[in-house]
Amino acid sequence: MLLMSEKYRDRYRIPSSRAQWWDYGSNGAYFITICTANRYPYFGYVAGGIMEMSAVGKIADKLWYEITDHTKHVKLGEFVVMPNHIHGIIIIENAPVETRHALSLQSQSPGQSRLRNPGKMTISTIIGGYKSAISKQCNKSSHDFAWQSRFYDRIIRNDAEYDRIVQYIVNNPINWENDKLYSG
Repeated sequence: MLLMSEKYRDRYRIPSSRAQWWDYGSNGAYFITICTANRYPYFGYVAGGIMEMSAVGKIADKLWYEITDHTKHVKLGEFVVMPNHIHGIIIIENAPVETRHALSLQSQSPGQSRLRNPGKMTISTIIGGYKSAISKQCNKSSHDFAWQSRFYDRIIRNDAEYDRIVQYIVNNPINWENDKLYSG
């Protein structure tokens, strides 16, 4: 049997943008940026330094705050919806320490694989769920909307960096025209 890596010789593999040395389900604070497809301003517009949200922007805002309803061990830090992206801080606290080996034989049901994935909550699964929920809500409401396929994250390493990121998020609408994601 030919393996995918042999068949395509890794030519079509898109490398992960996540840090390979970090466990994204572990305790930590993460600065998240998620962009819309082609950076289209689905979420609204900025006028006079104030974000005026469209119906889609209001959905993105509302569902961000519902993340904690669906995930354990997660707190939310500062957050802002911008015309073509969102910035937010996700904090994972008191995440259970998991072993990386097969499940205990005592906890198995008949026919259950010892190597099943218990569905660990990671930044990628949290963001995937958030993006999916917005897309589904927009489809139900017949709102035109699409995400960029990936998202940006930064592991926040100390209090000073956390404070700088909070100020960046808070001031993002005021500084919109100077933002690298500004789309005129």
